[in-house]
Formats: sequence, C-alpha cells, structure tokens
Amino acid sequence: MSVKAFELVPAVERDLLMGDKARINIECIECCGKHLYVGTNDCFIHHFLMDEVTSSKGKLSYSAQKLLHKYLGLKKAVAELRAASALERLIVLCDGIVFLVDMVTLETVPSAAGGGAKIRGVTAFCINENPVNGDPFCVEIGVLSSKRRTVQIYMVYEDRVQLVKELTTPEQPCAVSVDGYFLCLALTTQYMILNYNTGASQDLFPYNSEERTPIVKRIGREEFLLAAPGGLGMFANAEGVSQRAPVNWSENVIGATVCFPYVVALDESFITIHSMLDQQLKQTLSFRDGHILQDFEGKVILASTKAVYVLVPLPLERQIQDLLASHRVEEALTLTEGAQRNIPKDKFQILHKRILQQAGFIQFGQLQFQDAKEHFRKGQLDVRELISLYPLLLPASSSFTRCHPPLHEFADLNHLAQGDQDKVLRCKKFLISYLGEARSTEVANGCREDVDTALLKLYAELDHESLLDLLASENACVLQDSVPWLEKYHKYFALGLLYHYNGQDSAALQLWIQVVDGSLQDSTRSDLYEYIVDFLCSCSSPDLVWKYAGWVLQKDPTKGIHIFTKRPVSKDHPELRPEDVIACLEKHSQALLLYLEHLVLEKKIEKEKLHTQLAVLYLERVVSLLSKSPPDEELLTRARDRLQALLRESNLYRAQYLLGKMEKYEQLLLERATLHGKLEEHDKALHILVHKLRDFSSAEAFCLWASSSRDSEYKQHLFHLLLGVYLDRNPSGKSQATVKSGSVDLEMAAVDLLNRHGEVFDAVRVLRMLPDDWSMQLLRPFLGRALRASMHASRTSRITLGLAHSENLQLLHDRLKERKKPIFVSAKKGCHLCHNTFSEPDVVCLPGGVPVHSHCVAQRVRDSPTKRQLTNSSNHT
Repeated sequence: MSVKAFELVPAVERDLLMGDKARINIECIECCGKHLYVGTNDCFIHHFLMDEVTSSKGKLSYSAQKLLHKYLGLKKAVAELRAASALERLIVLCDGIVFLVDMVTLETVPSAAGGGAKIRGVTAFCINENPVNGDPFCVEIGVLSSKRRTVQIYMVYEDRVQLVKELTTPEQPCAVSVDGYFLCLALTTQYMILNYNTGASQDLFPYNSEERTPIVKRIGREEFLLAAPGGLGMFANAEGVSQRAPVNWSENVIGATVCFPYVVALDESFITIHSMLDQQLKQTLSFRDGHILQDFEGKVILASTKAVYVLVPLPLERQIQDLLASHRVEEALTLTEGAQRNIPKDKFQILHKRILQQAGFIQFGQLQFQDAKEHFRKGQLDVRELISLYPLLLPASSSFTRCHPPLHEFADLNHLAQGDQDKVLRCKKFLISYLGEARSTEVANGCREDVDTALLKLYAELDHESLLDLLASENACVLQDSVPWLEKYHKYFALGLLYHYNGQDSAALQLWIQVVDGSLQDSTRSDLYEYIVDFLCSCSSPDLVWKYAGWVLQKDPTKGIHIFTKRPVSKDHPELRPEDVIACLEKHSQALLLYLEHLVLEKKIEKEKLHTQLAVLYLERVVSLLSKSPPDEELLTRARDRLQALLRESNLYRAQYLLGKMEKYEQLLLERATLHGKLEEHDKALHILVHKLRDFSSAEAFCLWASSSRDSEYKQHLFHLLLGVYLDRNPSGKSQATVKSGSVDLEMAAVDLLNRHGEVFDAVRVLRMLPDDWSMQLLRPFLGRALRASMHASRTSRITLGLAHSENLQLLHDRLKERKKPIFVSAKKGCHLCHNTFSEPDVVCLPGGVPVHSHCVAQRVRDSPTKRQLTNSSNHT
C-alpha cells in the first residue's frame, strides 16, 4: 500500500547549468555538504552552492548559486566525480584517467616530485568509506583497469596517488564497491565478494552484464545492494549471505540506493520506493530521462540529462501519521520500529509510545479490543485517556485533560458507536476488563481515584458481580461522585460498603436498615439482616452497637443477640459490660435468656446473680407453658430439661429463693427435689421422688448425682438413706390401707436398688435394716456381690500388707549394705566441703558415698539455719 515518503525537489535548473547550450548533458554529480559538483559531456566541471530554504508552511526547497565552472582540457565527458573533503580534492575520472582537482579552484593538481597524481587505463573507481588505513589525510580507492582483469587499491594523497594492492579476477570487472578489506565486484557474468587482504573470494549469484547494467552499492558496514536477475534488489554482506529479504523492483533499474528504511530505485521513467521492513512498494514518482541516482551522507540526489533534483524524505512522524490516518496500524508500527536506529533513544521512546497509543485507539474504534489492549499496555497509555471517552465516568474532582495533539478522532463513546447500543456495551465491558487489570499495575499510579471511581460506575451500571469485591477491598473511589451513581442504580448495599470504607458506619447501617425495612429496594443480598448483625458484631464502636441494638433485637431476638454473644474481644473491640447488656435486654425476654445462657453456659461466668436470673427465666418459661391449656408437651419437656440441667450443674444460684417460687406448683416436684438436694436436704428430696412422684429411677439417679463429686462414704450414706425411704412403712402419717397398697412397689424398688448397687452398701447394716420376712432368694444377687466385695477387700488388704512388708525388708537390706560398704580415702582425694585433702582416716560419708572431714560436717550443722533457729529459740526460752 502506498505512502508518501519522499518529495522530488528541483536543485539545479537547466538554465542555470547550461543556459542555451542544448547539447550539454549531465554525466556525473558529487555533493559535499552544500557544495554540488556536476560533470558534463563537454569535459566541464560546474561548482554550485545549494542552500536549503524552508517555507512558512514547512515545505523544503533549494536555492542553487553557481560559483565556478572549469574546462578540464580533455575531449571526453567527465565520467565520475568523488570528493575527498579531508584533502580538499575532487577525484575525477575522464577519458580513462583518474586525476585530482582542487575543490575550490577546480584546477588540476600537479604531480609531486617523485610521484604521480594520475592513474591511467581506468574504467571505474570507488572510494572506500570504511578505510582500513588510519591516516586521516589519505583516501583509499578501488580502481578497475580497462586492459587487464585486475582490481587495484590506491592510496590518494593531496598531490599524489600510491598503488598498494593489485588483485586478479576471474573475469573482467565492470562495477565495484569497497568496504574495509572487502570488494564487491560485478564481473561479466556474476557478482562476487573479494577480500583484498587475504585474497579469499565468495561467488554470489550469476548476472549478465551485457543485458542489464550491474548495480553494486554499499549501503552499510560490510553490506551491499545488488541488481539481481528477475528485477530483484538483493542484499549481501561480506560473508556472501543475504540477511534481508529482496526487493522486487523494475527490470530496467539503472541506479539504486538506500535511505533507511527505504530502497530508492531509478529506471527510465520512474522512481520507485520500497520498504526494507516489509519489502512492499510504498511510493512511485514519475521521473523522465533520469540516469543518475546517488546518496551523499543521507541526501538522495538525482539527475536527468539537463537538471539536478533532491529526493527529500518527509518527516518520519508525518509518514507514520499518514499511515495511521489510513488505519494502516501494522505498517505504521513497522515503520516506527524500523526507524529506531536513526532516532535518538529518548526521542524514539516518546515517539514509539505515542504511536502505540494511537494504534490502540484505532483498533479500539474497530472493536479489536485484544490488540488495542496490547498496544495500550506497551504504549503505557494514561488510562484516563480511555476513561475520558466514556461520558461522566471521570470524577468531577479529576484534573485530567486529554493529550494534545489528540490521540484519536473520537469526541466520546457515543460518537464512536453512532447509536449502536451493542457496540457501546462491548466497549464498556472492554473498559471494565482493561481497568481491572490496570489498577494493580504502575499504569494506575497517580490516578487511582479516577480508575476506581470509573470502575465503580461501570460495575453499578452493568450490574457487575465485581462491584462488591471492589468496595470490600482497598479502593480509592471518590465518595461524592459514587453516591449518586450507586443510588441511581439502586445499589444501596454497595453504597453502604463504600460508606463503611470511608469511616461512615452509621450512614451505612441507616441505609441497610431502610433496605431491610422495605423503604429502599435492593436485591443484592437476601440475608442483609444477618449481614447487619455480623457487621455490628465486628464493629469497633460500642456507641453504634447500643444505637442499633433495639432494632436488631426487635427484628429477630434469636439472631440479633449475636451482636453481644459473638462480639470478639480485642484492643479494637472493647468488651461490653454484662450489666449494661442485661439492662439493654430487659424489654427483650427471649434475647435476655439467650444472653444469660451465653454468659453462664458458654463463658462459664461464676456470678450468683447471673445464675439465679437464668434459673428464674427458665422457671418462668416452664410456668408459662404449664399455664396453657392444653400445654405443648414437646416445648414443655424441652424447657424443663433446660431448667433441670441448670439446677443440677450450677452451684451458684440461690436455691432457697427458687424453692420458694416453686412451692405452689405441684408439677415441678422433680425440680424441687433437685433444689432440696442442693440444700443438703436429701431426705426431703428422696421423699418427693419416692412417695410423691413414685419415680424410683429418678431417686437412684438423684443419689448418683448428689454424690458424684463426694467420697464413697457420702455416697454410701445417700444410698442407705434411699433404702430407708423404701423400707419406711408409714411415711408422713399416711393411712394403713394406702401404705399397704404401695409397700409392694417400694419393696421391689428396694430389692432392685440392692441388686444394682450392692457394692455401695454396708452389707451388715443392710441386713439389720431388712424385714425378717424377706426371702433370701430375692437378695441373692446382692448377697453374692457383697460377699465377693468383702472377700476382695480382705485379700487386697492382705496383698497390700505383704507388699509393704516386702518393701520394708528391702529398705532395711539396702541400709545395712550401705553401712558395710568400704569408704576409700587417700591423700589424693579432697573433701567436697572444704576441698582440702585428707591427712587422717577420720571421715564422714555423705549420701552417695562421698567422704568429707568430720569437722567440716560438724561446722556445717552448726551453721545451718535450722540449728541457729533452734539455738535462738532455746536461748529465748
């Protein structure tokens, strides 16, 4: 695809060069800075001074001034001109002779003494622009001889030339270019690379010089451009390898050069410009009668037979912008990246980023979101440039202004979409994706508020699931901008989260309460009430808990009480005083009950008031259920179980007070029995269980419970007490008939008690208590267990006595053994108390067989605290 990369600008018009002389033609040109030298077919050299002129519109033109012209005195055309600026010399080829001309006066330089300044029999020559000779006042040239198949290397000085190397070639060379030690030659039938230092050569590819004029052009260090068969421009390096793809130009190319990143070629009618980056034809310029194309230090100059022109490259940025304007994104990026070596690093980075950003917006407009995202990322786009396309997404407090000149042609998203709502939706979803990735990178640095606020607005508008995640995590959403947007889309739960993040917990709770009460509509959370409870549980402000406790408990006491029972205790969450909580719960009996259960049963707080209050509430609950007609048996059983469990397990409540509250309720005999047990009134308790409730299993359970933390004697006492109650034939003055009817049941209960718990009883005492008329068969299990227990106790005691006797004998044996054990004392051993050696066998042995002086032991006993205390005491007495 075409792009305008160059403009053809006249430099030397025909009239200025030749006036009215129609037969004069341009044969060769040379440019050195502002100085232009033209060789013509009438053996003249014309010297011009070219000045660049830039118009007010930025357009470049040239103004040429003729300084001098000189006739060389030969009858042939000037074939070649090359400037050696360091020597202030022109190297001229005319009539097969190479000689030197002064650049200023155009006078031929005479030969120096002892040396010549001319080379004869030359068909072509070239200057080595990468010379191996370190002399700055010497120019190295390669020369092709007309008579022999040779290539010669000369050193050209100010007033002489010197042959330094001559090499033979397989065929007659017709074109040459030199770089360092490497010669690139066009022979009669092929191209080749020749190292004139080592003589090594490398054939490149065949070429028929009779059909087409060969082109050999040095384009860089050890790299050449060649005209190949089939209309191809081939690249070859000094090793004979092509590292670039060939350019497909005209079959009739007569000149070519490189103005990176373009290859410029000239044929009889056109100038063609190809890209070295993608090998595509980019521009074609009409140019009649052209026959010279050269580049001089980056300046491309062309000549027809009558005039000279400069091919001026348009600024790279203009070329890239033209490509972007045509939406040729890849070409623009390729051109930008290819031109990197010709642009200073800092400037290139700025240019490259901008081009990437522009490319991203072009692809964004084409809905190519993946490519756009990649270009935005590489170009480090200020994310607000993208956000600003979406109306109202940037917060009002944002100071952002769009880049100038603009990166795109869109006024806003509506302008881009042209009313297509599907396109608008897709663009919004892309922005959500892009901002979600960008907010965690350096791209969002310095504009986090803008990014997060835009995300919040998009999430709310599109009912996106990530809205709550954004607000529940660290964010920089602007509150003033976000509130109306969330209210607009009925995102009241999310708004509450935003209030909470900004430290406005009270505002958040008021909003959520309105949603729960139905004043505001928001279906985000169906369990919003439970969320409020959890929120108050973790709230660090006690004032806020007290403020909303009433509403929470009124809604659901069972769940609402969690604000007190599940509240964590830490430095940030001060503990609420139970007294204050209980006072708050006075109007909420169910919640109060649950809170007291939390304190007493879970936290195990041992306070008489709390235990008594909980027991009273349990009792009131039971009495309330008993008052109903008919009572709910399931609820009543569950309530009584709770009361009975507390009465059994707690030792802190006021038992006498509770007993007084139960006196008038005959249905609560079991609970009264438990309270009598707490008061150590076991006879009363057992009387209730046995004679009033006739609940023998509960009576046994009572004895086990009441003695659970006491010794065996206490347990035996309780069971004997229960047995006595069973065997009492006239309890509480009942009539003889009533006693007789129940005596059988009591006797059977007594028998079962003895048979089940025989090991607890004192068998002798039991036998004395039993009626004489009882059958021994009934008591067989009890008597058998009692006999076995008695025998077991007797044998165990005898074994214990024997073991003790054995242990005593062993201790006596060890004592005697220690007494008879010898004690070794020598002058080499020392006393462990004074650390002096022994001088006589008067020693005492400490435990463990350690010998010490007898006087050391006596002194130690005298100095011991016990001895001193006894001494002081006796003296005082």
